[in-house]
Amino acid sequence: MLNRVASLYAKRGYNIDSLTVGETENPAYSRMTIISTGDDYMKNQVLRQLQKLHDVKMVVLLDKESSVSVEQLLIKLKVNGAGKQAISDMINDYGGKVMDFGGDFITAEITGGSDKIERFIDLAREVGILEVCRSGLVSVICGTENILSVENI
Repeated sequence: MLNRVASLYAKRGYNIDSLTVGETENPAYSRMTIISTGDDYMKNQVLRQLQKLHDVKMVVLLDKESSVSVEQLLIKLKVNGAGKQAISDMINDYGGKVMDFGGDFITAEITGGSDKIERFIDLAREVGILEVCRSGLVSVICGTENILSVENI
């Protein structure tokens, strides 16, 4: 399924900015969160084409105002002149957690919106980044409604 979705985008020359796939509350279904940029024509074209794919049960366009979106960042930072405490404080200021550490590195996990992740990465460049791994956005609609409930599928 992932190959078919990626091919759909590639055939039309559209770019996928972020793609996240995972199991839902119903293990029979996976959920793809796809972030891409484009005009209204591109958006409508992709929605129509995704709906035509055989294994696709539902396509929903979420807007920023009515959904919650976050991504996860794992980042490995150099420990040099800044020291571990200063780096730990920086991680704590962003609501992150230290996941691993050694004499010359700290690995942290930060979760939040893309803007928050970008701000942390920019700040971390001053310390020295050894490695970065980002999850891509995951999103749900605001409120109690479950757009992917069994009744809707």
